[in-house]
Amino acid sequence: MLKVAIVGASGYTGVELIRLLSNHPEVEITAVTSEQSAGKKISSVFPSLANIFDKTLEPLDPDLIAKKADLIFTALPHQKAMDVVPHFLKAGKKVIDLSADFRIKDASTYGAWYEEHKAPELLKEAAYGLPELHREEIKRARLIANPGCYPTSAVLALAPLLKNGLIAPETIVIDSKSGVSGAGRSATLDTHFPEANEGFKAYKVAEHRHTPEIEQELSLLANSSVIVSFTPHLLPVNRGILSTIYASLTSQESGVRSQEELSKLYEEFYKDEGFVRVYPRDSFPNISNVRGSNFCDIGIKLDKRTERVVIISAIDNLVKGASGQAVQNMNIVYGFHEDTALKGLPFFP
Repeated sequence: MLKVAIVGASGYTGVELIRLLSNHPEVEITAVTSEQSAGKKISSVFPSLANIFDKTLEPLDPDLIAKKADLIFTALPHQKAMDVVPHFLKAGKKVIDLSADFRIKDASTYGAWYEEHKAPELLKEAAYGLPELHREEIKRARLIANPGCYPTSAVLALAPLLKNGLIAPETIVIDSKSGVSGAGRSATLDTHFPEANEGFKAYKVAEHRHTPEIEQELSLLANSSVIVSFTPHLLPVNRGILSTIYASLTSQESGVRSQEELSKLYEEFYKDEGFVRVYPRDSFPNISNVRGSNFCDIGIKLDKRTERVVIISAIDNLVKGASGQAVQNMNIVYGFHEDTALKGLPFFP
């Protein structure tokens, strides 16, 4: 059995990891930590776990956690993971980090959007944990930077077009909407029920921290620098991200010129990817169809009138956008079947 620890288990991504890993036949969760709730049973923090997973939360002692687990999931706030990840690696453990601390390869870019990085020597080593694009790197990695939720929805939606040079990168506009769980479990005014309910608004316009992560991955696909317009919005729902993305077609004669060609491109690109579902013509994703699942649903439309492509993607921000993708990465690293513990159907209704 693979022994795993979840550092920062009292947040939404932590409990989602427990929900998924509790059904994994090859995994034993040997430790869960929380600074605020140390000493409590985690089932008292999350009653949904009662009589299923009742382990006691403990304070984060890196030496002790390293002795208890082979793999550590770090579900800590941004800028906190970098304090402990080097310690786990030095102890010979593998780490899947769900924060943003190791996603951005360039230390100066990280510093511009977050703060000065405390372990910049690990940035280039970390594998970016988007399996559909980086599977071989993930297999060899001891440190995996689990992608952000918005980047997952945007990068998977754009990958087939950018990889084949079929859109002009400078024309990309990403319009994303997320459920309130994306903000975490700590109470804030914006996510307070009376503030979020029956509302719908943009936030962090032209300054969201996922922007450099999106641009980094899109630039790799395009083999050139890509700068995008990215605007996130807050939906009054618990889970889900819906991204609507616009881009102009390139003028090259070999490009996509029909809806049939566009659909075929996506179907071929993702034919071997069990967690990406490409919708048939004139059908488009809905976040209600991915809730609780590790699927990324994609629908595409060729707008002949404007010579633009519209791509719509939907994911559950806590699963494919966080914990499910982390489990998928773990399965790849340890040679388990990639969909182990991730076969559950979406919640509906």
